[in-house]
Amino acid sequence: MLTLLPQLGIGAVDLAAAFLFLYGLHRMSSPVTAPSGIFVAGIGMAVAVLASFLYAFDVSAAARSNLPVNLGLVVVALALGGGVAWWGGRKVAMTAMPQMVAIYNGMGGGAAGAIAAVELFGNKAKGANALIMTLLGALIGAVSLSGSLIAWAKLDGVINKPVRVKGQQVFNGLVLLATCLLGVYIVVASADRAALIWAMPTWIYLFFGCALALGILMTLPIGGADMPVVISIFNAFTGLAVGIEGYVLQNPALMIAGMVVGAAGMLLTLLMAKAMNRSVSNVIFTNFGEVATRKQGKIKGSLKPTQAGDAGIAMRYAASVIVVPGYGLAVSQGQGKLYEFVKMLQAGGVSVKFAVHPVAGRMPGQMDVLLAEAGVPYDMIFQLEDINDQFDTTDVALVIGANDVVNPAARTDKSSAIYGMPILNADHAKQVFVIKRGEGKGYAGIVNELFYADNCNMVYGDAQAVLIKMSEAVRGLGLPAVA
Repeated sequence: MLTLLPQLGIGAVDLAAAFLFLYGLHRMSSPVTAPSGIFVAGIGMAVAVLASFLYAFDVSAAARSNLPVNLGLVVVALALGGGVAWWGGRKVAMTAMPQMVAIYNGMGGGAAGAIAAVELFGNKAKGANALIMTLLGALIGAVSLSGSLIAWAKLDGVINKPVRVKGQQVFNGLVLLATCLLGVYIVVASADRAALIWAMPTWIYLFFGCALALGILMTLPIGGADMPVVISIFNAFTGLAVGIEGYVLQNPALMIAGMVVGAAGMLLTLLMAKAMNRSVSNVIFTNFGEVATRKQGKIKGSLKPTQAGDAGIAMRYAASVIVVPGYGLAVSQGQGKLYEFVKMLQAGGVSVKFAVHPVAGRMPGQMDVLLAEAGVPYDMIFQLEDINDQFDTTDVALVIGANDVVNPAARTDKSSAIYGMPILNADHAKQVFVIKRGEGKGYAGIVNELFYADNCNMVYGDAQAVLIKMSEAVRGLGLPAVA
């Protein structure tokens, strides 16, 4: 009976952790309850981690001699990992959040791969089915690890351009085939060790080497504009790998957490691909941005600069304004000054709304988090499908640091790499003001036709500095006290 107590305790705690995961995910479905949902899910993960210490009461007599050392190493690893994560989470800037998410995705995939490595090198996966599942988890986890590291390098500017060579996709296919053949050989040779040409560890090293190389090779040619989708793909990969390794270990907490993360990541990937009017295979297996660089012709019209104060006063006397935030707002950390300006407009009787594109910024939901951080009420924030029709009757559209998501070329230029992607119809407003540092292209490397439109004026400068000047100009007109 005493030997059953640890297993019963682990099962009960895993069940509680699973409930907290699912309940936390449910609360994350609304911006209002998302913070508490993250907290609840975090408690679930902490509970699952602490439950793992119960396995110490159910080990063999031979393993008990090393138990103090192993438990000490676990505590040290938890302290180091938790400390680094806590410090990083508090210090990371909003603009660097996509890079941090990419790194954490990779760490999750690496953890799943490490579990698989322990099973493989220790010859613990008994039977063909268990071995196949272990190898599958190892493959997906290793691809997620190395691919996420490349995604981090692209987002952080360490790798500035896609790396593309002739025949790259064919070579990637051959690497994938070689990895699968190595896996098949390991399964076959495990049943008949006499068939081994080299020692089994050598074949396992080759398998992991090919899997890691595959993650690098498949991510290098993908353009920067596709990085939000790539992050969510690897998020799904990490969840799938964790779930598979949980099945191998017969660990319910790992299985449930992996399935939840994998399903959520895949759903997010599909939603983002739909928002870009592209398939997931198109993201992974094509060179996004290459066509636009080669074929985009001269844009009609001219850039028309204007002063920040003049733009601010024009919005003060407008009846309605729609604000389109983009990555440039995050870079300047100007969300607080933006909301101060918006409240001044509202005090003057101007109707103000925020329009957020599904792939604005460098990761899903980045703009929503940015606005929430500034205290913008959730009922002022609208998604593309809910607000796009309203631009036709809007006096002013204020675009702050956004580029590709408001580029009319997506509707008109068949040679453009973003052709067919749903965009925010900012160009349909009576007047458009664009706050931008300079005349550079967007993340996709495409010139924005909106900037040259007759109804568009450019306000050059850092977003936060420009918004301060706009606020000063409006304040100089005299307004009621801001609520």
